[in-house]
Formats: sequence, C-alpha cells, structure tokens
Amino acid sequence: MTGQTVSKIAFFPLASRRHLVRRSAVELDKLNGRAADTYWKKTCRALGQELLSLGCPEETMRAEVMEFQNAVQWELVWLHGSDAAEG
Repeated sequence: MTGQTVSKIAFFPLASRRHLVRRSAVELDKLNGRAADTYWKKTCRALGQELLSLGCPEETMRAEVMEFQNAVQWELVWLHGSDAAEG
C-alpha cells in the first residue's frame, strides 16, 4: 500500500432483512397479473438502486437482488404451506 486508506462498506444482505422479505411476500401475494409484475419489478429495482447508491458493485448488487427474490419466493411457499396446514 502507498499510504492510501481503502475503505470497504459491508452491505447487510437483502435476503436477511426478514421484515422486508416478509412484507414483500405478503404484498406480492395480494396481487395478481400485471399489478404483481409491476410491484415486483419496482421493488427489486429500488433495492438495486439503493445498493448502487451506497457504492455496492453492480455484480454484488445483482447477486443480492437475486438472493432477495429467492428469499421472497421461499416466504411465499411458507405462507401458503401455513394456509394448507390450517386447512
């Protein structure tokens, strides 16, 4: 190193933001068709932009958004599994 300070920012993983994952799954579950697509795209794009604005590299941002999408899909499975168990 030549005396320069290198700073790194750690980003809390989107998929680990439980409240965000749950809220997104519940909202998405209420919607159908175009409204669901619009909500989903808007949410994912906003999260991506948030990460980019904080200095997150694009490749990392894309991976974070994909993991968030996966977490929301699993939350939807869990929500519907609870519905099936109740009867």
